[in-house]
Amino acid sequence: MLRLGLTGGIGAGKSTVAKVLTELGGVLVDADVLAREVVEPGTPGLQQLTDAFGSDILAPDGSLDRPALASVAFGDEESRKKLNAVVHPLVGKRTAELIDGAASDAVVVQDIPLLVEGSMGAFFHLVVVVWVDAEERVRRLTGQRNMPEHDARARIAAQATDDARRAAADVWIDNTGAPGSVDEQVRALWHERLIPFERNIREGIVARTHPKQVTADPAWDLQARRIVGRLALACADKAVRIDHVGSTAVPGLDAKDVIDIQITVRGLDDADAVGEQLRRAGFPRVEASNFDEPKPAYGVGGETDPAVWAKRFHGNADPGRPANVHVRVDGWPNQTFALLFRDWLRADAAVATEYAGIKRRASEAAAGITDYNSAINAYEDAKAPWFDVAYRRAWQWAKDTDWSS
Repeated sequence: MLRLGLTGGIGAGKSTVAKVLTELGGVLVDADVLAREVVEPGTPGLQQLTDAFGSDILAPDGSLDRPALASVAFGDEESRKKLNAVVHPLVGKRTAELIDGAASDAVVVQDIPLLVEGSMGAFFHLVVVVWVDAEERVRRLTGQRNMPEHDARARIAAQATDDARRAAADVWIDNTGAPGSVDEQVRALWHERLIPFERNIREGIVARTHPKQVTADPAWDLQARRIVGRLALACADKAVRIDHVGSTAVPGLDAKDVIDIQITVRGLDDADAVGEQLRRAGFPRVEASNFDEPKPAYGVGGETDPAVWAKRFHGNADPGRPANVHVRVDGWPNQTFALLFRDWLRADAAVATEYAGIKRRASEAAAGITDYNSAINAYEDAKAPWFDVAYRRAWQWAKDTDWSS
């Protein structure tokens, strides 16, 4: 199944987006609804809250008086932590029960207000953030919910900043328009990204894009960080390290719009052991790509024995963010060179400019070729002669600078 984390600041309109996704077929797991459910009268959750905050948070009928709880729980950081320590584990348990009951091909939409604050993004295939600026949210909270302005501002201030949400967001939905205006954005997301993404995971398909050079995108760094977080969760202790490599890891360098990530493992057995976890995380294996092309042995750093250029190769199933995931063995020449090459380009602007020209010509060589495999082969073949020499140059730079990975 595909798990989507839906979040946004209070008053941003998450429920509106969730409603559209549910109408389209998504299975909604709403943390706010569950948070109410686990503290209903007679539940252990309500008793725990009473123990923590006193009986003044109860209404005359014994139910939770939410405004009373809010007045004591949102006033300072310690109280907020105390509230979360009670509610979050209970909501987590109920969430797991609902997800376990969903169909294997479901798109599960988890509406979690504090997803960013809880650093939960890596647990989801995608994170969708619904955004409205803070002043508009205050107007909505005071006008539509009759919330006192000081309470509205206190709750907004207690939540994540817009910058933190942008860093976590795979999808950013601007909900500042008139009621209903966001619906088309959500429908497009569903049909163009979520449904193909779920199908690709289930069928083991990697999303591909034509090898075309594009202008460097500053967002590549954050996109790579989110992917690294998901891969780290999937690999657990099998990963020695996980790095953003390749051209998109070099600031300002034009490149194919494909993020390259390297997972370093202790051996190919570990690379094989994490294969299923990577697939479930949204990164199916490409069985035909088990080796990198050996580079010439120039006496420093090189090795032409194909056995030590072996790897396992996975790709992102997300059609909205193509990515290559190279699983390589610690200390093998392909693993080391991926780090060396990135650092060399970062350190030497002239070499980066030179490489950009090579990639531009490679992109031209692939232009007009409609078959992906033929296009990528034409692209790589056009770069190969330069790389044979660049391999030696990079290692000479490493020697001159005492480079270490």
